[in-house]
Amino acid sequence: MNRAFSRKKDKTWMHTPEALSKHYIPYNAKFLGSTEVEQPKGTEVVRDAVRKLKFARHIKKSEGQKIPKVELQISIYGVKILEPKSKEVQHNCQLHRISFCADDKTDKRIFTFICKDSESNKHLCYVFDSEKCAEEITLTIGQAFDLAYRKFLESGGKDVETRKQIAGMQKRIQDLETENMELKNKVQDLENRLRITQVSSSPAGSVTVKSPSTDIFDMVPFSPISQQSPTPTRNGTQLPPVPSRSTEIKRDLFGAEPFDPFNCGAGDFPPDIQSKLDEMQEGFKMGLTLEGTVFCLDPLDSRC
Repeated sequence: MNRAFSRKKDKTWMHTPEALSKHYIPYNAKFLGSTEVEQPKGTEVVRDAVRKLKFARHIKKSEGQKIPKVELQISIYGVKILEPKSKEVQHNCQLHRISFCADDKTDKRIFTFICKDSESNKHLCYVFDSEKCAEEITLTIGQAFDLAYRKFLESGGKDVETRKQIAGMQKRIQDLETENMELKNKVQDLENRLRITQVSSSPAGSVTVKSPSTDIFDMVPFSPISQQSPTPTRNGTQLPPVPSRSTEIKRDLFGAEPFDPFNCGAGDFPPDIQSKLDEMQEGFKMGLTLEGTVFCLDPLDSRC
């Protein structure tokens, strides 16, 4: 940060301390990219990085690719590089990891800073192109360093350690969220495979057939036809069983058995009466009818 501090030594900064400590200062610029450097600081180090990334930019421009635009948010906590429309954070360079910042005197549009990567521990040089604000952005980063250093002296170094712990916790949370998302995707993939296996194991076109003994409500339908009837009809259905005639002798309301002259035996009547009954039976068979004839069977009451 020697370049930025030397520019504003013994002079007032352009931003209020509250703007950088409680909020951030936004800038728009074009992002040429980042490249690894061997040293954490030095003018020649950033000059070689700028030359390398400018050459890569000319190649991409000849292929029709445009330089991506980004938004820089500068505060005492670091420099965030975001996508301007979606506000997605592409890089979060914490201030205590930035070791050098400078603007290019040969090209007023170019400014750079070197930051140590938190994962690989490599030093990366970030190069930007801003038509009017290259020097201002460099000085704003220098002011953020000055405020952060003063806050460090006032807190005795505790604030820096707290920020490191918070940054470590945020990184751990991000890793856990990524791991959780991967586990969810694996579970979803296993569920899809299980579903496919169940579908393929069942025979194609198989339909569960209900038992013919139940209706659509799983109730046994009523049928007056006996299932045990041994006599089928022409169409194959079973006829209802013929009720058997009761052998019990019916009686009248006085408890007496009804008289049936045709069921009586021949030896139950005298010969003359029996001959009369036989003649009557023969006559009935031949179509004989009785009109006005009165029969008196009083002597038979005691027998029938």
